[in-house]
Amino acid sequence: MKYYAHSSENAEKSWQTIVEHLENTAKIAGEYASEFNAEEFGYICGMLHDLGKYSLKFQQKLQGSILSVDHSTAGAQEIVNLYGDKIGKLLAYCIAGHHSGLPNYGTAASTEGTLYARLNKGIEEYSEYKNEINLTSVKALRSLPVRPFDENNYHGFTLSFFIRMLYSCLVDADFIDTESYMSDILKPRGNTATVYQLNSVFNEFLSNFVGEKTKINSKRRDILERCLNMAKMANGLYTLTVPTGGGKTYSSLAFALNHATVNNLKRIIYVIPYTSIIEQNARVFKDALGDKNVLEHHSNYQFDNKDSEDIQVVNEKLKLASENWDIPIVVTTNVQFFESLFSNRSSKCRKIHNMAKSVIIFDEAQMLPIEYLKPCLLAVSELVKNYGSTAVLCTATQPSINELLPPSVKPIEIMDNPKQLYNDFKKVKVDKKGEMDDDTLAEELNEHNQVLCIVSTRKHAKEIFNRLKDDALHLSTLMCPVHRQETLAEIRQRLKNKQPCKVVSTQLIEAGVDVDFPVVYRSIAGIDSIVQSAGRCNREGRILTGNVFVFKPVSEYAKIKGYLERTAKVAEMVFRKYDDPISLDAIDYYFKMLYDIEGEQALDKKSVLDCFEEKYKQLEFDFQTAAEKFKLIESNTYSIVIPYNEAARKLLNEAQFSPYPRSVARKLQSYTISVYENEYKTLLKNAALTTVNDSYIILDNVKKNYDESTGLIMPKDTYGEAIFS
Repeated sequence: MKYYAHSSENAEKSWQTIVEHLENTAKIAGEYASEFNAEEFGYICGMLHDLGKYSLKFQQKLQGSILSVDHSTAGAQEIVNLYGDKIGKLLAYCIAGHHSGLPNYGTAASTEGTLYARLNKGIEEYSEYKNEINLTSVKALRSLPVRPFDENNYHGFTLSFFIRMLYSCLVDADFIDTESYMSDILKPRGNTATVYQLNSVFNEFLSNFVGEKTKINSKRRDILERCLNMAKMANGLYTLTVPTGGGKTYSSLAFALNHATVNNLKRIIYVIPYTSIIEQNARVFKDALGDKNVLEHHSNYQFDNKDSEDIQVVNEKLKLASENWDIPIVVTTNVQFFESLFSNRSSKCRKIHNMAKSVIIFDEAQMLPIEYLKPCLLAVSELVKNYGSTAVLCTATQPSINELLPPSVKPIEIMDNPKQLYNDFKKVKVDKKGEMDDDTLAEELNEHNQVLCIVSTRKHAKEIFNRLKDDALHLSTLMCPVHRQETLAEIRQRLKNKQPCKVVSTQLIEAGVDVDFPVVYRSIAGIDSIVQSAGRCNREGRILTGNVFVFKPVSEYAKIKGYLERTAKVAEMVFRKYDDPISLDAIDYYFKMLYDIEGEQALDKKSVLDCFEEKYKQLEFDFQTAAEKFKLIESNTYSIVIPYNEAARKLLNEAQFSPYPRSVARKLQSYTISVYENEYKTLLKNAALTTVNDSYIILDNVKKNYDESTGLIMPKDTYGEAIFS
């Protein structure tokens, strides 16, 4: 009797046998795992993952039976039989979860989804595999190729991370082979340039790139040269402390490409805190390296649907690459990167084996979420220590993380003298103004021809804007992305033409938005935020000294609570201690005080690490629980589509009459804003919302409910202190 893994609706196509699928998957998984010296572990997972398909019940299912069949448990049980309660149990997590997700270990009282329950479950007979598969040649597995950070700490995290990486190899290999069989047309994966080739392209691009001959540009070239020299060093954890406006986008990419070439690494992963600044960085990379070599992977990205055959092929490749990051340059968000690393779902975990042997650049590293800082830093340390990667923490405000890192993973600073660099780029003076009410603030802002005011809540931004002269502009996330882009274009045009330009914004303008004001006002906030605000002032050094004024708002709309309130209080301590509150010494003091005040427990607020450390000696890990806990964006928000212009209305019409309305979702992201639950309920109560096909929530009566300057009009009673950006 022949045993099959996959059937085909195409009558002329032969069904895929189990042995063929297992051998293909094993070979691919082994190849993936070889990148971290675990080829035989990946291979054996691939060979055993679908043993349950040898059951009579599964073969009947392929013939049309509607019976439910568990085909993953057999391989998990068999691998424990073959390799015992240590290595066998580690690999069993991968096989048991290759469809349903990495499980919790569980107990005797657990539900059937846990690994404990699966290993003790009665299952269909599958022993026929022994007539087709000879495991003697692969039975011997050496000791694990990973080592814990030190003798006393985080052994469980290291072991669980190894399981996670193997799992990624297995599920990606399984997807790839299944796709290869199921698809009648070969999907256009791969065939992109190598990192070595892209390094040559980028070096040529830089040699042809001529900026204005200014003192600032001369310093930027010095930074670039230092990055190129340091790129020759070995894999490790690096910091790149470059002042705002120091050209770190080009310099960090130059370091990454040269470093990858020297150390034979496979790809560059650029991790950015906000989707709002990904697009401009990705555009820089695409212009220099070509669209087909750069993947943007974030919620707002739309793959181009132009008619050109070449463009269609490129975009099909990019869509496929978004599944597993098999491409030389990836630009993604903190959310996508870290939630993938801590997810237990196969679709999210597929990509993480491709984080091995990569250069990973964390842009604006101070934006790593403090409540998950410890697990995030441990994950980065694992990639560096055990998976051959290099990580670069890239920022103007380097967080004081040395004490949070394992002893064997300590960062090397790429710049030889960051303090001198800070002085070279010092283009602003930061002064504290004390308390200011909204009327006094508006009066001062109106005296300036060009001025930017940044505050911490959306309501406060709107209140100040309403007090300014008619030529003022406003930015907040109550405006849909297209609206914000139009406003930013108007701001840049006015600044360039030296026209009046008074802008009130929430902190969305702080990170990576390239604007240059002579004067900036900032409501009291963390020092890292104040540094980012200062980066929007005298950015190009066109005046001798730009002025940044930090004030304490006296307004019912400016109240902040929780973590943001604590960062503001620590910032006030910095102002009392340092004449220059944004110097490198002041920044170091700020982060040390902040981490001390928050306490070690706050750096892993949801106790994610406990899921891997509490019972690691028994190899009992809770992958599902960790994934549920690790959510960088809490889900108590609702997405509302704004029919902002004719293009948005056409897309909504398409969604309304489409049998697959979610296929329009990515295109509509540019017209979507997020609101909190209390805001959503009030808008519903006011009959301001409509739902289309149970898929989209749409704002009704745009003229009434959406202001052309400030965006969504919210009922006053829904503004809570937690509404930021």
